[in-house]
Amino acid sequence: MTTAEQNFIFPDSLPRRGNAIGRWLGQTILRLGGWRYQVEFPDTPKFLVAGAPHTSNWDAVWAIAFILATGLEIHFMAKAEAFPSWAGWFLRSVGGIPVNRQSPEGLVEQMVNEFRSREKFVLVLAPEGTRKKVERWKSGFYRIAQAAQVPIVLAYLDYPKRTLGIGPTFQTTGDMEADI
Repeated sequence: MTTAEQNFIFPDSLPRRGNAIGRWLGQTILRLGGWRYQVEFPDTPKFLVAGAPHTSNWDAVWAIAFILATGLEIHFMAKAEAFPSWAGWFLRSVGGIPVNRQSPEGLVEQMVNEFRSREKFVLVLAPEGTRKKVERWKSGFYRIAQAAQVPIVLAYLDYPKRTLGIGPTFQTTGDMEADI
């Protein structure tokens, strides 16, 4: 099934934004890239998406195309250096939140406050915190979900199969080692 043939039917609880032009643009980019997707979003207005592995700058291109194509209001954190003046406006408009990786203090609390202050909020993070291969994921995504009391939805980009996958969902138990 091609991207254009797939229907986006999401629970009403999910936050929405965008317009027909943005959806067309996102769907066109995904179709030209040959991407399909398998999505299983929870029927809840707030959750954290843990996307792994994060291996390429292209991950952002395909993820932003998906955000545009679906018309969902999805936010993501990225290093502040990825928001230069000439492109920062666009990244913010599609949900980007610039963060200073050199000074990460308070980042968990900042994101927990975003969850608490909004009626609907979806945040996507790369648990590795980098595009390099890592032995262990960073714990920030888990600590945000635990403190905000929101479920974690797993996501991936499978380049050989050209498939973007979202789901399943799980609720943290407080035992980070066992959950991860």
